[in-house]
Formats: sequence, C-alpha cells, structure tokens
Amino acid sequence: MTTAKSAGAHNAGDPYLPHSGNGGYAVDSYDLDLRYRVATNRLDATAVIVARSTQELTSFSLDLVRLRVSRVRLTGEKRTRFRQTPSKVVVTPAQPIAAGEEFTVELAYAGSPAPRRSHWGLVGWEELTDGVIVAAQPNGAPTWFPCNDHPSDKARYRIRMSAEEPYTVVATGRLVSHGFASGRGTWLYECDEPTATYLATVQIGGYLRRHVEVAPTPVVFVFPAELEARVHADFAPLATMLETFSDAFGPYPFPDFTVIVTEDELEIPLEAQGSAIFGENHVDGEGGSERLIAHELAHQWFGNSVGLAAWKHIWLNEGFACYAEWIWSERAGRDTADQLARRYHAGLRTLPADLLLADPGPALMFDDRVYKRGALTLHALRLTVGDPAFFGLLRAWTERRRFGTAVTDDFRALAAEVTGAPADVLDALFDAWLDALPVPDLPPAPGRVRARARR
Repeated sequence: MTTAKSAGAHNAGDPYLPHSGNGGYAVDSYDLDLRYRVATNRLDATAVIVARSTQELTSFSLDLVRLRVSRVRLTGEKRTRFRQTPSKVVVTPAQPIAAGEEFTVELAYAGSPAPRRSHWGLVGWEELTDGVIVAAQPNGAPTWFPCNDHPSDKARYRIRMSAEEPYTVVATGRLVSHGFASGRGTWLYECDEPTATYLATVQIGGYLRRHVEVAPTPVVFVFPAELEARVHADFAPLATMLETFSDAFGPYPFPDFTVIVTEDELEIPLEAQGSAIFGENHVDGEGGSERLIAHELAHQWFGNSVGLAAWKHIWLNEGFACYAEWIWSERAGRDTADQLARRYHAGLRTLPADLLLADPGPALMFDDRVYKRGALTLHALRLTVGDPAFFGLLRAWTERRRFGTAVTDDFRALAAEVTGAPADVLDALFDAWLDALPVPDLPPAPGRVRARARR
C-alpha cells in the first residue's frame, strides 16, 4: 500500500459523509459518454476526467457505486492499474503524479444503475415507470458516473447520452445538439459553469420539450404531453418570480432555467444545476405548488451558484431558499415575510431545542427546522440592519461568491463588511441564531418600531 503522504485520501474529510469525496486532487471537467437502454436499465459508459493534483499522488480514488469498471487509462500510459471496492475506484499510476500537475483519466464502466441507500433514503439514479430520474443530493452522483463526490469540488461538464428514440433526454447544461439514428436519439449537453457533483443530473422520459423566451432568462419546459395545460397554469408566475428574485438577489446566474415534470409522483421537488424537477403530483393546474416552485428557483442562486464548502453549512442553501419563499409570498400579495416569520417562529418554539443551525449533524441536515430557522435568521438580520443593507448584502453575496463555495463564517464576515451594523450587534445575532440551541426572540417588526418612535 502507498504511504499516506503521497496517496490521495479516500475521503474528503467531511464528517457528514465520511465515505464520500476524495483528497489529493481537484477536478476541472467531466466528459461523460453514456449509452443507455431504458427497457433493460443498462448503462454502458465512458468518463474522461481532467483534474489537477494538490499533492504528489502515488494513487488516488474516485467514487462509484454498483457499476463495474472494465478499463482505466491515464494519459501517457498504455495500461493503468486500478482496483475497485463497493464505493471506490482506486487508481495507481505507473509513476507518481507531481503536486500541481494536470492529469487526465479515462474510465470505461457499465452495469444496471440503481439508487444507493443513505441516512436520507434512496438517492441517485432511479427508474421511473417509464424513464429515469437522478436525485443525487447529497451522495447519489456515484450511482451513474465516477467522480469526486463532494460539494466543494465543482467542475465543468460535457454529457453525451443516447437512449431509445421515443425518449427525451435532459442533462445538466445547455443543449448543444441532438439527433436520431438507427432507432436511438443522442443528446449532447455542455455546462461551463462550475457544478457540484450532486447537482449534475440526467432525466429521461417520454417528454415534450418547450422553449419559452422569458426576458432576461429563457425557460425550457419538459413534461409529459398530458400535463401540458397544468404545467402552463402552475408555472405562469415563473416570469415574475425570476424578475423578483433577480431584483432581490442579483442577476439569474445561468444561461437558462429548465423545468422538468415527471409523469410519476415524487415525494418532494429537487434542484439541479440550472434546473428543477417536479413530480406529476406537484402540478395540479391550480397553483398548489407555487411555494415549492419559488424554493427550487431560489436554489439557483443559493446552493447552485453559491455552493457549500462542506455539508455542515447546509443552512446557506436551505435557509436562503426558504426565505425566498417568504419574499415571493409578499411580492405576490399574500402573507408578508414578517407574518410568515412570526408564524414559523411560534411553531419552532414548540419543538425540541436540540438543533445547532451552524452544525446540525448528518441526521438533521435536512430537518425542516434547518429550513425554517435558517430563514428566521435571515429575517432577524433583515429587521436588524434594514431592507437596503439586507438586500445589498444578498446581492453582494451572490456576486462575490458566484460559482464558488462558502462557509457560514464567510457570510458573517460579509455581513459585517457591507451592512454597516455594529460588530457586537451582528455577533450577538449570529451567535444566538446559529450557535445556540434555544430559539431566540425575533426583533420587533418595522411597524412596531415606528409606532414606538412616534409616542
């Protein structure tokens, strides 16, 4: 076995997912050539991965689950040694890879992809009644391609996929080309924006595809034909949502936004890079999922463009997307953000006080309290610094961290820099909401402040 100092670590050091991700290198790009048969759930694939070492490497590993690798080749080698465990492919180059060196590894692999079990249920590649959904958060990406499965290692993607002709394939990125030959369709997507592995996706089904010009963000709708009227009705507010969030958070970060609606029911919608996936049960034709549409759209700013450096900071994704729901409710003329905040604040105080927002632990990282307490933290900050400073902070956050990653302390530091609020006030607020168990009091609503001032 190689020494620890020159072998890439077989995990990323994230205690929430101790067996996911890999050390010793960072990926620049994934080029995936996927040949899939829906009828038999058979995947034959090639992955070409360009990466750069962060230390000398006598070996390194990639995450891959269930699928079997038949060949590995590093550039410049005729044959590269490798071994495979249930969740890793360990590659041993003929000569050590020097620190800071770019290298390319090609893997041929195949099998019947399936979701993997996790703390949070089944995640990854999953067969639908007639098609495929990929729901990879947080550790499902290795169910369909070899990767460095950690949110901090963002990369570019080129995904070429073929499937039987009746099916439409949607993948991460913009559609570059598609065509049909010998009863099969081939679709090529390219994504130049740095993307976390859990946000890369493939969706396959008997779908219609509709491109709609919604200034300044084009929208692509993908859905079963029988749901067309319901889709158009339920997503009618999307143009105004895009306008509202672009004003609140800064420009939409991707070339377009793709909405996929499956013919199957899904427990919850999910976000992917530049897209969101909904189940048939989320489109009722009566706007019943408007809150969820707002939430998944907001993730394009918070989670997808500004990503996580580690899973403990999940509130930076979910708390922000939840608060976007409240902003949209207010913009749509329904409950104000303050009304919603006080309602959920009262509810949180009836629940156990056993969750630290800044470090909820893997079992609670998707607990609804992370969403609501995260949103309440932002509302408390908004009430403390005022709307101009608060929304200026959100726009600065998405601009400075665009396509990067962040931790909670980065947000705290930026708040101190751009809001003008006293440091002791911000420290007390963040310490209470992020690093203590009891649910703090909310600051008074603006109207109450003005009422007291007039007396």
